[in-house]
Amino acid sequence: MSAQIQSLEEELGVTLFDRLGRRVVLTAAGQRLLGYAEKILTLTDEALAAVPDNGEPVGVLTIGAPETLCAYRLPAVVSAFRSQFPKVDIVFCPSLNGADWSTLLSEGLADAALSLAEPFHSSTVYVKPLRREPILVVTTPNHRLAQFADLMLEDFQTETMLLTEADCRYRRVFMRAMRSAAVSPANILEFHSLEAIKQCALTGMGVAVLPQVVVQQELASGRLVNLHVEGLQFNMVTQLLWHKDKWVSPALQAFLEMTEAMLGKTEAAEIYERELV
Repeated sequence: MSAQIQSLEEELGVTLFDRLGRRVVLTAAGQRLLGYAEKILTLTDEALAAVPDNGEPVGVLTIGAPETLCAYRLPAVVSAFRSQFPKVDIVFCPSLNGADWSTLLSEGLADAALSLAEPFHSSTVYVKPLRREPILVVTTPNHRLAQFADLMLEDFQTETMLLTEADCRYRRVFMRAMRSAAVSPANILEFHSLEAIKQCALTGMGVAVLPQVVVQQELASGRLVNLHVEGLQFNMVTQLLWHKDKWVSPALQAFLEMTEAMLGKTEAAEIYERELV
């Protein structure tokens, strides 16, 4: 391999690696070449998958998705997909070095992605709305705010709020509403884990803002209650995304179709069209 690297360096007229004792690290030129090498490998994989003419889905799919969908929406899809297409391996990347869906798709790091966000259009990505995802404000039944049928945003002025990270789409919507009402919670505890937020809410540590799908079992059992806040009912939409220039292999086509069939709802599509008008 070292002879091949040396030959490539001679051909390009640059040094691709620094040999630092036993360590080998990429030079600036090597970093620039890396992106092209990754694209070549991706094209090679696509070519190998495209050549067979039997159309049977095979290979590896990389799917980007936020934690909520990885944990609460996709397991059933993956189980059904693997049962029907056992020759396809699926790799999920809930977060790839902080990259969002647009980076994953535009740089070819993912074959498709799912987003939990407000409806949107894109000039480079196909966007398929699947279902509406209500966002709730929840706490324990014995919390002081749970005693009221209707609340105002001002009622959270003295509360501890349990929230996702700052770049989370639905946290942004919630905080925008709070700022519009000139409300600043007494404390904000920020977590990167939905399960951590839910468990803290169950102990009575504060009030959590979470998708309904994350807390539906706790709501059904009465361990958590949904707080009705005037003017704060809002929804995100689960959306299926893939790049318009991406070659859709049989494996990817099968995944797109199964995901839409299992998660899709006409209701979400109607909301999507209405909100974009």
